[in-house]
Amino acid sequence: MVTEADVRDALRDVYDPEIPVNVVDLGLVYDVSIDDGHVEVEMTLTSMGCPIADQIFEKVTDTIAGVDGVEKVQVNPTWDPPWSPEEATDAGQQKLRAMGISF
Repeated sequence: MVTEADVRDALRDVYDPEIPVNVVDLGLVYDVSIDDGHVEVEMTLTSMGCPIADQIFEKVTDTIAGVDGVEKVQVNPTWDPPWSPEEATDAGQQKLRAMGISF
């Protein structure tokens, strides 16, 4: 049976190409719910106007679909609350600071 930890671990391989921090450590994944092989993810991006949003959401969908036990994937983009660097994990915040992003 697939778990939230399985999904989040898989998503650590998905990056916003403009920021070398994965979507989990950036704090873009707000919620993961699982019901009998159906995985639903609520997530955001660093910017509403992200020109490659579709590509990122497609990569998230494909990555989750590759997790054992996943039968269906639904990604629900949200802009509420808007992303900020404070949403990042400690590891993500360290990488952002190393890039010169202050918050």
